[in-house]
Amino acid sequence: MEDLNSTIDPTCLQDPPLAIDVINQLDMFGIALYSILTFMASMSLVLYLEECIYVYKKVPAPKKMTIIWVNGAAPVIAIMSCLGMWIPKSTMFTDMTSNSYFAIVVYKFLKLILEEMGGEEAFLKHSANKPLRISTGPCCCCCPCLPRVPVTRRVIFLLKLGSLQYAILKTALSIFSIVLWTNGNFDLSDLEVTGAAIWINPFIGVLTITALWPVSIMFMHNRITLRSLKIIPKYAMYQLVLVLSQLQASIISILSLDGTIACSPPFSSIARGSMLSQQLMIVEMFIVTLVTRLFYRRTYAPLVLDLHESDNTQNDKMILSSAIAENEA
Repeated sequence: MEDLNSTIDPTCLQDPPLAIDVINQLDMFGIALYSILTFMASMSLVLYLEECIYVYKKVPAPKKMTIIWVNGAAPVIAIMSCLGMWIPKSTMFTDMTSNSYFAIVVYKFLKLILEEMGGEEAFLKHSANKPLRISTGPCCCCCPCLPRVPVTRRVIFLLKLGSLQYAILKTALSIFSIVLWTNGNFDLSDLEVTGAAIWINPFIGVLTITALWPVSIMFMHNRITLRSLKIIPKYAMYQLVLVLSQLQASIISILSLDGTIACSPPFSSIARGSMLSQQLMIVEMFIVTLVTRLFYRRTYAPLVLDLHESDNTQNDKMILSSAIAENEA
């Protein structure tokens, strides 16, 4: 057993290396790789800033600020991943910043759907006779028997509150986790009951599911009405960022914790897994930035809602009944 332990490189058991150590161990391939990834992250930020200027000039308030927030998810994650790649010891801060920003984006995307409908008043009038279907993912997709809920101001408030709580609590828990980490009480590799991570992370998972549910309900209710505004591909890109930034990162973290991702001096298994996750994230968020640019950097004709859709439907039925009666006569 002692012989086996003696073969383990001491650097595999150390904390993440300093930035200067990362730079010193780079070979030609590493220099090229880091340069290309840094260029991608920088271009994501440049394209986002240009898009912000365009949206600010072309899109009316308050929708323009919501679009700017939603579009910032991919560039912010790319920049934070780039910083974490160059400075491995900052990973805790960069990951928490990215996750906190995306928590705000979840709430902002819900607001975007409402603003695309023309605001809460227009949404209430349009959905007066269209109850919400709450049997959607990620909470109740397997419960189609759930009753539909009428659209009221109280329901809209609860939906917004369900997403807003994630933005607030996720940010607060991220700050709290960093404080515990500086004191040595928060460690993702510590799966003991006495560790803080084993309690905080599952709670954040519950908050995430609770926040995604209202967005899914609102999207399913309005996806047909907002089809001309590209709401379906916009929602797909929002979901893609969610999967890549949360699920993919979690899978890589688990693989590094159980040793599936081998250490590579000066990186331990956990540090190397984090580095691989950040490098993948930069490439993925660069592509997402380019795609979302096609959907948001444009002007649309104002959405015209048929606020008397139910009345028109009844009139059509009455005209059809009269025509049938005349034919029978």
